[in-house]
Amino acid sequence: MYTPSFFKESDLASLHTQIDGTRLAVVVTSGESGLQASHLPLLLRPEQGTQGTLYGHFAKANPQWKDLQNGAQVLVIFQGADAYVSPSFYPAKAEHGKVVPTWNYLAVHAYGRAEVFTDTQRLHDLVSALTDKHESKRASPWSVDDAPSDYIEKMLGAIVGFALPIERLEGKRKLNQNRSAEDVAGVRDGLTASDDPKDQQLARLMSQGEPRV
Repeated sequence: MYTPSFFKESDLASLHTQIDGTRLAVVVTSGESGLQASHLPLLLRPEQGTQGTLYGHFAKANPQWKDLQNGAQVLVIFQGADAYVSPSFYPAKAEHGKVVPTWNYLAVHAYGRAEVFTDTQRLHDLVSALTDKHESKRASPWSVDDAPSDYIEKMLGAIVGFALPIERLEGKRKLNQNRSAEDVAGVRDGLTASDDPKDQQLARLMSQGEPRV
């Protein structure tokens, strides 16, 4: 990921926060069938390995898991908040007009090689942990154990799990750090005034002083 120094995020805790807060990641591999990508919910175990370990699963019918089994390097993309930045937001526009549109965003890329597994108990533990993560804020959380055990066993037989120890992490937080304080304030105010919740989310991040991903 192209990352100029003023946009680089290297704090491990901040990178993990972005990963954990991304509900759907993009898993990319290159193998015998060329490039493949799947959109998957993932679970981060930050205490496992030097930079954490990611867990997820593919449908067994999805051939991409075979790339992992064959030792292919995996790229996982965690996209954060993003917003279009209009030149009209910059006070510099009125001063000299030398401004162009850009895009502010947060992103983390994780790289590594994965182990695949089909052990029933291990898969059960994985899907239970993923389910609990996303059900935890519901008034009446659904649990894997709410479904008939024979049905769950059948469903587990249709997936392939994987564990991906993170070998390399790249983080980018592009929030106009390369512009003047006046221009940064102009962008923040312009996004705050937007009706788009995503723009407002980005503005809140810019209001946190030195925002982290």
